[in-house]
Amino acid sequence: MKKLVLILLAFTTAYSVNAQIETPQPSPSSKLEQRVGLTDITIEYSRPGVKGRKIFGGLEAFDKIWRTGANARTSITFSTDATVDGQTLEAGTYALFTKPGVETWEVYFYTDYKGGGVPQDWDDSKVVAKTTITPMELPFSVETLTFDIHNIKKSSATLNLIWDKTVIEVPFEVPTDKVVTAGIDKIMSGPGARDYYAAAVYYLEAGKDITKAKEWMDTAMSKIEKPGFWQLRQQSLIYAKAGDKKAAIEIAKESLAGAEKAGNSAYVNMNKASLKEWGAM
Repeated sequence: MKKLVLILLAFTTAYSVNAQIETPQPSPSSKLEQRVGLTDITIEYSRPGVKGRKIFGGLEAFDKIWRTGANARTSITFSTDATVDGQTLEAGTYALFTKPGVETWEVYFYTDYKGGGVPQDWDDSKVVAKTTITPMELPFSVETLTFDIHNIKKSSATLNLIWDKTVIEVPFEVPTDKVVTAGIDKIMSGPGARDYYAAAVYYLEAGKDITKAKEWMDTAMSKIEKPGFWQLRQQSLIYAKAGDKKAAIEIAKESLAGAEKAGNSAYVNMNKASLKEWGAM
């Protein structure tokens, strides 16, 4: 009986420790994803509500940097470079800080996006872009802080912040034409070394036309200034399978030397095994 009581007590204690009541967050988290041109943009933020309070000039003081949300810092991620007010934002993630004002707002893109609130030691060197925006007043109140990407065009859009009766719009640009042109140039110039190499290795491993694989590998190698020992290894296997063991041996020796110099024992052993199989060791 005593043992049973102890077991029940242990179970009850464990349940009490692990059981937790889940309640809604006062400022629930949100995630906005939008493509502009060929750039993917993601905004992650928490959404506080007005709840009958005076927001700007009240809850959020004028002329004081704000984390532009609640809880963790609001972050914005660009999959390509972007431009804000003539300033380049390299592809990556940034914290979005603002300084509300009566007449104008300042908007900051800050490299340190982790953590909560405004950094205690604000570092201007981490501000990669800054712009000044004139806020607009709404004739009605929006209860919950909202971010939106609006006015979407091929190479530009606006980042909108809406809360209570205030709206700010931050124009930005993305390099759609540059990305498209680069893609066109690549396609029109034909396959590159990586394409030829990948096709040749696939044909080797899939047991397909080895003559074509050899041709593609030769083309790939002609486009590579200094082939790696791992690439030479594949070339030697293709040559051997194509019946040119003499050339395969010479290429394998070159791959072996490179692997030994790099300290890659796996490729050293594979090359030695092949050279032995081909009668060169």
